Amino acid sequence: MKEAPIDTSKYLCPYCATTFDTLDRLKAHVVAEHTTEPLARPEGLIKLTINGQIYELRVEPNWTLFHLIHDKLGLTGVKMFCDRGACGSCTVIMDGRPILSCMTLAIECDGKSIETSEGIAAAKHPLIESYVKHHAMQCGYCTPGFVVTAKALLDKNPNPTEEEIREALSGNLCRCGTYPQHPKAVLEAAQEVATHPEVK
Repeated sequence: MKEAPIDTSKYLCPYCATTFDTLDRLKAHVVAEHTTEPLARPEGLIKLTINGQIYELRVEPNWTLFHLIHDKLGLTGVKMFCDRGACGSCTVIMDGRPILSCMTLAIECDGKSIETSEGIAAAKHPLIESYVKHHAMQCGYCTPGFVVTAKALLDKNPNPTEEEIREALSGNLCRCGTYPQHPKAVLEAAQEVATHPEVK
């Protein structure tokens, strides 16, 4: 069965869906009926901040935040390992909380502030140097997820115990088995943050 052709001669009010036969009538209607209402945003358009930069993007309903950040914006520090929310390699910080970007729809992130490993490195956070110093990586694939998760921990608790660090990082998997080195790196970074509280 053929779908009815779309009537392009009608103008649809974005606030109440009333149709008008001319653009001038639509404008008059909006001025008369909707002047106190905020401008309706086009469907699929979101505005979010990533590493301090504001983006206004049109996203598809099925896009994950991982797909948007990694594939569309080219921030490849966000990794895809399991695509099931089980490994932590796609972790980003959203509004101060670590989240799994492969399990988060991009359309749900309108107005959010997001931080990735690129932003943490650009800010010269002590975690970067301490991870290098303590060789807390081999292949390096999982490292951004660990660093992001550790940063979220230090933002919330700048003086964690080793047990608290292990608990915070327990959702991050490493194929190379570098687990013993992560608490050492995070503890050293925590000391640096304590010495220089301006570091964020």
